[in-house]
Amino acid sequence: MNRIWTCIVLAAALALPGPGAAKSDPAAYPAKPIRLIVPYSVGGGTDILARMAGKEIAEALGQPVIVENRPSAQGIAAMEHLAHAAPDGYTLLMAPSGPLVMNPVMRKSLPYSSEKDFSPISIVGRLPLLVTVNASLPVHTVDELVGYAKANPEKVSYASSAALFQLATELFKQKTGTRFLAIPYKSSGESITALVGGQVTMAIADLPPLTALIKSGKLRALAYTNETRSEIFPDVPTVAEAGLPGIEVATLVGLIGPAGMPGEVVARLQNVLVKMVAKPDVRKRFLDIGVEPVGSTSEAYASSIRRDLERWAAVAETAGIQPE
Repeated sequence: MNRIWTCIVLAAALALPGPGAAKSDPAAYPAKPIRLIVPYSVGGGTDILARMAGKEIAEALGQPVIVENRPSAQGIAAMEHLAHAAPDGYTLLMAPSGPLVMNPVMRKSLPYSSEKDFSPISIVGRLPLLVTVNASLPVHTVDELVGYAKANPEKVSYASSAALFQLATELFKQKTGTRFLAIPYKSSGESITALVGGQVTMAIADLPPLTALIKSGKLRALAYTNETRSEIFPDVPTVAEAGLPGIEVATLVGLIGPAGMPGEVVARLQNVLVKMVAKPDVRKRFLDIGVEPVGSTSEAYASSIRRDLERWAAVAETAGIQPE
C-alpha cells in the first residue's frame, strides 16, 4: 500500500510545474537572459545595430541581452544555428539581407530556409546604396556614366564585394543597357580601395566605407538608391531623380528568431524595436552611420523577405548568374 501511495505522490509531483516552467511561458517572457547572435565580427554595421537593439531590449524587458558574434562564411553557420534553436525567444539573431535573402538566391543549397525556418520580428534599419565613381572620371551624372560606358564597353568595370552589390549593379546594367565587367573583391574596403585607385570604373555600395572618401573629394556619388535623398548627402539625387526609377535598393537589417516563436513574444520584441527607432538620439546614431531607421511589424518584414527573394532571383536569372 505504501508503495502504491508513493507512486501516486511522485506522479502528482512530476505533474506540477517546476521552477523553470515559467521560462517557457510566453506571458512570463523573458524569465532569463536573451542571447542575440550577430553573424559577423565585432565592429561592423550589423554588430552596432545588434548592440543598440540589445541594450533597448534589456532595458525594456528587464533581462540581460548577451550579444554573441558568430562570424562565418556568408553568415551560414550562424543562420543554421538559429534555425535549430528552441523557438522560445531566448535565441535571436540580427540578420542583414546577405544571409537572409542573397544566400538563397546565390547558392544551390543551404542548411536553412529563409521563409520556413525563421520568425521575422522587425526590420530595424535599411541601408540604401550609392552609385559611385572615381572623382577623376569625366562623369558627373548617371546619364554621363551610361554614355561613358556605352562609348567604352570593353573598358568599364565595377567593384563587387557582396552579392547585393553585385545584383544591384546587374540591375543597373539591365536598366541602362550597359556592359560593366564584374570585378570581385573580398571586402567592401578592398573594393572601395580599387575604386579610389582607378582599377575599376564604378561601385554601387553602402555608405559607411564611402562617406569619408566622397566628402574628401576622392570619389563622386551620382545617385542614391532610395525613394528619398540621403541626409548625409542631400545634394545627391535619388535614382528616380537621376532617371532610373525601379532600381531602388537597400540592405535590410532586422531581428529574427527561430520558426514557431509564440506570437506574444514576437509582439513584445517588435514593440521594443519600434519604440527604439522612434527615439531622437537613436535615429541620429542610425543616420550618422548611413542607416535609415525603420521599425516594422513582423508581417511587413516577412512580406519584404518574400518580395526580395523573388526580385533578386529574377535579376540573377536575367544576368545569367548561376547559383554556386
